[in-house]
Amino acid sequence: MTIPFVDLKSQYTSIKRQIDTAIDDVINETSFIGGPHVKTFESEFAKVYGVKHCIGVANGTDALYITMKMLGIGPGDEVITSASSWISTSETITQTGARPVFVDIHPDTYTIDPDLIAKKINARTKAVIPVHLYGQAAHIQSIKELCDEQGLFLIEDCAQSHLTEEKGKLVGTWGTAGTLSFYPGKNLGAYGDAGAVITNDDTLAEKIRMYANHGALKKHEHKIEGVNSRLDAIQAAILSAKLPYLKKWTDQRIANANIYSNKLKESNLVLPRVRPLTKHSFHLYVIRSRKRDQLKAYVESKGVQTAIHYPTALPNLPSYKYLNHQEADFPVASNYQREILSLPMYPELTEEQIDYVCARILEFIQD
Repeated sequence: MTIPFVDLKSQYTSIKRQIDTAIDDVINETSFIGGPHVKTFESEFAKVYGVKHCIGVANGTDALYITMKMLGIGPGDEVITSASSWISTSETITQTGARPVFVDIHPDTYTIDPDLIAKKINARTKAVIPVHLYGQAAHIQSIKELCDEQGLFLIEDCAQSHLTEEKGKLVGTWGTAGTLSFYPGKNLGAYGDAGAVITNDDTLAEKIRMYANHGALKKHEHKIEGVNSRLDAIQAAILSAKLPYLKKWTDQRIANANIYSNKLKESNLVLPRVRPLTKHSFHLYVIRSRKRDQLKAYVESKGVQTAIHYPTALPNLPSYKYLNHQEADFPVASNYQREILSLPMYPELTEEQIDYVCARILEFIQD
């Protein structure tokens, strides 16, 4: 049996008529940039999240950069974020001219450790960007309380956490703004790059929309210089076609995660934990093993595709050598980078497939 890490074709097949119709509509209307399909998706997504504004942009990376830029973050400022994430989270801080300040992760959740944030705050700190990694909610209530106390912007990186919750409130709605990625492999994925910013701040929403459209809300009326970061209509139409299924797909991810955990609970692996009073949307199902590389090689020899998210903690990357960090500065993230392994996870994954994955893992452990 061959088990892909993610199977985008099976999802397409399950809603082929809706997807094909959405794409055909855009082509027939020749409305490729902006237009009704983008407006419809923005409105529908804002309604799902219970926010006033959803601004579609070209990708999740731009969502972060533009949000910080429109909050006035720039040279001389510092932004605190997690030591474990995809580089988009930190590189966008640098792109504004600000300096990324990394904080180690909590050993149970793999998200930024809230107890360590306060030590990194100083007069130059302007914002905190917690990452709701793997679909796990960061300790967002306590982080929000700290940001409110210190007068800091709270920007939530929700690229991997569609419909994740803490205390019944969706992540992305706790702070100043939430940024989302709709990269094809995400829980809600387009068929190319796509992203969005959600916020209840009217002024910020207008600035983001303007900056992402060459500094203009209306064509040729450029109030500022901006960038070209627009959600194209085909991607918006695809996302609108998929959005009604997002809750069902999320529930299935959670069910699949429970199957994994039940079948592997007697193993010596460290399995994902779900924080109390949170809903983990399981973009990824990430285990830990001290024999990670050998385990990965074994199961892949048996047809099971896996991945590592992420093989190097952000402060340990060559791109941040100028910050003069040592691995010991971030002991949890640095240790986990050698142990974490992402197993196949998608809504269409069957119990038979999970059985096969777990059987191969247990074979390796027993040997």
